[in-house]
Amino acid sequence: MKREKGEVSITLEKSRKFAIRIYNLYKHLCEEKREYILAKQLLRSGTSIGANLTEAQYAVSKKEFLLKTTISLKEAAETEYWLDLLKETNILTTAEYDSITKDCKDILYMLIATTKKIKQERSLQMRREKGEERKEK
Repeated sequence: MKREKGEVSITLEKSRKFAIRIYNLYKHLCEEKREYILAKQLLRSGTSIGANLTEAQYAVSKKEFLLKTTISLKEAAETEYWLDLLKETNILTTAEYDSITKDCKDILYMLIATTKKIKQERSLQMRREKGEERKEK
């Protein structure tokens, strides 16, 4: 059940570009700042957002689609956490932090909106199905 249009494809494209930025930041943190532990955590969560959205495109059900999209949301929140930690430990400058965190927050907001919409659609569908069951009785 491949989905290509709409909010998810826009978020997928943004998350792909974000993953490239995260990878470049990872290299910078390792080579220039000699920070490996937080950098690796950031790399894992920051690149996982798009990976899970890509999997969601091929979900076999709406439930699986929601699951993968929700995982992407959680990974984006985790990425924000690692970025905050890198800033609070003065590993990232304010300019570096502000630039990449804006992209992270944009993706977070898009994923929040997408998951809410999917949940509302599922809830509405379930109510309709219950209403049809009552009519049959």
